[in-house]
Amino acid sequence: IITFYLSRNQEPKQNENKEANYPVTIELQKSYKKFKNNYLFVYIIMNAADWVQGAYVYALYDYYGFTRGQIGFLFVAGFASSLLFGTFIGSIADTWGRKQNCLMYGFLYALSCITKHFNSFEILLFGRFLGGIATSLLYSAFESWLIYEHHKRKFPAEWLSSTFSAAILFNGFVAILSGILANLVKDYFGFVAPFDASFILLIFGACVIFFSWDENYGEANQNIYQMFKQAFDSVKQDERILMIGLIQSLFEGAMYTFVFMWTPALAVNEPNLPHGWIFASFMVCIMIGSSLFKILVNNQYVPENFLKVIFLIASVNLFSPVITDSPEVLMLSFLIFEICVGIFWPAISVIRSKYVPEQTRATLMNFFRVPLNILVVGVLLNVGNMSTQLVFSFCTTLLFITFICQIRLLNAIEKEKFKQQSKTNSNTNTNTNTNSNSNSN
Repeated sequence: IITFYLSRNQEPKQNENKEANYPVTIELQKSYKKFKNNYLFVYIIMNAADWVQGAYVYALYDYYGFTRGQIGFLFVAGFASSLLFGTFIGSIADTWGRKQNCLMYGFLYALSCITKHFNSFEILLFGRFLGGIATSLLYSAFESWLIYEHHKRKFPAEWLSSTFSAAILFNGFVAILSGILANLVKDYFGFVAPFDASFILLIFGACVIFFSWDENYGEANQNIYQMFKQAFDSVKQDERILMIGLIQSLFEGAMYTFVFMWTPALAVNEPNLPHGWIFASFMVCIMIGSSLFKILVNNQYVPENFLKVIFLIASVNLFSPVITDSPEVLMLSFLIFEICVGIFWPAISVIRSKYVPEQTRATLMNFFRVPLNILVVGVLLNVGNMSTQLVFSFCTTLLFITFICQIRLLNAIEKEKFKQQSKTNSNTNTNTNTNSNSNSN
């Protein structure tokens, strides 16, 4: 509540846009708030549809009588689907339209919810494939649409951080409410009911998108092969893009591994864990992190700089299960890590908005998810043969490499600034010499 209050008292003001080439008027601020609220409304609904079914995926498969091996295979299938088809789907977003891909997210995930009504391994496997593709769309098409529309409507670039921060803040709040809703409908209507609730939210959100969003594109005149090639060349030629991709993949790889491992880590000395309260505590910490991010940005701290500190803090705290099994110490460490997650999400979104090219934004964002999905699938396939200490050592290593990549990103940014400055100075000298020769003549 304290961090939220502090961040709310630091909304963008009229005199804060010193570098803009256009005035920040009252009308522009009103237009921005209307645009922001519309996006947040849709974003929250679509994420709620994901959260409301998340807690009962494993429980439903178990209820249908599948073995632990079969359930594990179904989970791996979802990540493998995102790995195999996600990048291709991202290119479709850039060429066919981001709005259409946001609608496709609702359609595919709704179909995945329908498959949960069938006690058939093959049908449920098909549903996991659909869910994996939909997840790729959720984490690429929506952000790509937002950034394009934000700039098209001539809103100041720095206002994007306010939108990203609010999205993460309310997403944490909605996650808690979605868990409560899922529990209620499950108690009244059975294990499939949370997926029916998700279906309703998805259809409602898709209708709002259809009637209130404009379409936008990356590069509509290029085919998918050209889009792939252009995105790959961007990664190869621009170290900043490469580092951003590695930072996203490594941090999220550690984060998703943590999602699988926090229960066995805490259950060593506390077999009867209050999972609901712990999950709610994690979500509150993510909300605190998003508010702290907004406070940092509004006090002129740059995400590119403060993220390296966040990665170090996250690395230290995920190392705690390696050296202790005290539930109090572990819980405190995990809460601090979740605050870091809450800062990371809006920070990496702001960084992507600065350096990832608009033409291939959705394609590149799904490129970044390829190593992430490889990491997660690898952990899922081998987690049964690894100790808790070894898994968290792996997570710590990933986060420390992320810290190194962040330093490399800062160096690459400075190199690019120096290159641009040198080019500007060269052009200035050329123009000066030309004018001098003209005057002599």
